[in-house]
This record gives sequence, C-alpha cells and structure tokens, in this order.
Amino acid sequence: MAQQFEDNFNRKFYYLRLSVTDVCNFKCTYCLPDGYRPEGQRPKFLSLDEIRRVASAFAHCGTDKIRITGGEPSLRRDFTEIIETVANQEGIKKVATTTNGYRMAKHIHEWKDAGLTNVNVSVDSLDPKMFYQITGENIFNQVMSGIDAAFDAGYEQVKVNTVLLKDLNSQELPLFLNWIKTRPIQLRFIELMQTGEMNDLFKNHHQSGVAIRNHLIANGWLLKTKASNDGPAQVFYHPDYMGEIGLIMPYEKNFCQSCNRLRISAKGKLHMCLFGDHGVELRDLLEHDNQRDELIARINQQLLNKEETHHLHDGDSGITPHLASIGG
Repeated sequence: MAQQFEDNFNRKFYYLRLSVTDVCNFKCTYCLPDGYRPEGQRPKFLSLDEIRRVASAFAHCGTDKIRITGGEPSLRRDFTEIIETVANQEGIKKVATTTNGYRMAKHIHEWKDAGLTNVNVSVDSLDPKMFYQITGENIFNQVMSGIDAAFDAGYEQVKVNTVLLKDLNSQELPLFLNWIKTRPIQLRFIELMQTGEMNDLFKNHHQSGVAIRNHLIANGWLLKTKASNDGPAQVFYHPDYMGEIGLIMPYEKNFCQSCNRLRISAKGKLHMCLFGDHGVELRDLLEHDNQRDELIARINQQLLNKEETHHLHDGDSGITPHLASIGG
C-alpha cells in the first residue's frame, strides 16, 4: 500500500464519495426544484474503466470505504456493474450508496449480490403528502417498499437521510422516533446547507439540529463512538430502540476537524470539500492503468491545498450550485 492520503492538518482520508452522475429524477426543493437541467452538451460521465482506476488508486492509498453517489446513481444503466467494480478493489471494505430509493424494491437484491455493503435512502417525510411537496414525486409507498426490500435482502441496518426543514418536516420527530423504535434504521437529520441556488430557501427553512440533540440527551439517548471511516454524523442510540438517530450539523464549530473524506465528481474532478471553490481535473490521468502513480501524486499534491474548514458560516458555499452537482 502507498502512503495514506493525508492533508496538512494530519487528517487521513479513509472515505471517498464517488459521484457517477449528476442526473436526478426527483425535484427536491433543497436541491433541484426545477428538475435536472444539463449544462451545455450532454455530459460524459466517468466510464466503468475510469471508475475502476479511481477506486484502485484510492484503495492503494488506504481508503477502505467508497460511497457511490449522484444525482441519483441508480439511473446509470451499469449501476450494478459499478458496484461490482468498486467492490472488487483490494482493500475496499465498505461499498455504500445514497439513493432516493425509487429503484430499490426491484434491484436491491442484485446490488447486494454485486457487493453493496451499506445503503442510505433519502426520506424527507413520513407523511406522503409532505414527501410529495418536498421531493416533487408521489412515490412514498414505493420508497418504503424499497426499504423493506433491503431488510429482506439481508441488510442488518438501513440508513435514512432526512434534510431538516423548518415548518415543513421539522415537527415530525415523534413520528420518526416511533418509526425506528422497532426497526434497525439509522435516521440521520441533515441540516439544510446553503448553496448557490438556494439562498431564499435557506433563509426560510434552515433549522439547527441542536434542539433535536438536546431532546435526545434529555430522554436517555447516548452518543456512539465513531469508526475511522464513518461520516460526519453524531450518532445516538437508546436501549429501548432498535434504530438510531444521527445528526449532521455542518454549521457547528469544529465540524470539519474530523474530515476523513474526499470527493470525485461524475466528470472526473477531485473536490477537497463539498463547498470548495474549485475542482481539480483528474480525467487525463484516468485513461490508462499505468497512470496510477501519476494520479496518486496529483491527489497528494492537491491535498496540500485542502483548507482547514469550509466557509458556510460566512455564507460562502464555494462553487456548489446545488447538492447534486458533485455528489452531495
């Protein structure tokens, strides 16, 4: 194994978020309220061989978890092959994906057989009407069936992502808690993040997760210890619940201190941060297998420029127009 990817702040990178498309079929208010709109010519996303070379390089440098993201990654016709390609890289222990769940009921078994070890599903409300209002899609029951199918396929836990929206789903905590009491679901509330196209939405609907954390602690929930390749969630458990609650609060002080992940966009750019001000082109080093050393060297060089923290507190979301653009 080559030297572990590490930045100037002694943060090691065990976790890669690898986007395979920026296309999505949902119209979520906080991401793509007008639906997907391609920029210019039809985009050419990373090929299966390019994905293999990215995964191989990161695995060679100590990354052991790769999350396949989008857009909606399952829109790729070769999505199952992508999972298998990533899972087959020596050193990769976890292959995860984040999905809106619309194809899960039909395909989750084959994804698991291909090597998908973890699945996150976006569910922004347990009220079908509110689900439709937030996502623009009236398929709540289909997504719920997909979660059931994941348990049938043998997953011991399913993670569910919920973007916390004031005056929309922010009153549903009791409903969510009841839902996870007898289900091994890790429900993760994600604070709404300001992006270039969502300033008004942010002003109207941003809500801190601190009140939820205080409620959990007051009611006997306990904080779990993080593993080295875990994401940024603060995860709480309770002896009376099968499920868990995670909180992702990017506006909290020291949020970036434990950063352990890098991002590759669907068009082959390296992003040091979801809210960085530029991406680094890698695609010219993904053409041949014998370019791996050059690829690793370029990534290591760019890690010297990774900043200590994002600048969301200053209202600066970098070049990110919306969360689908580089994989959320």
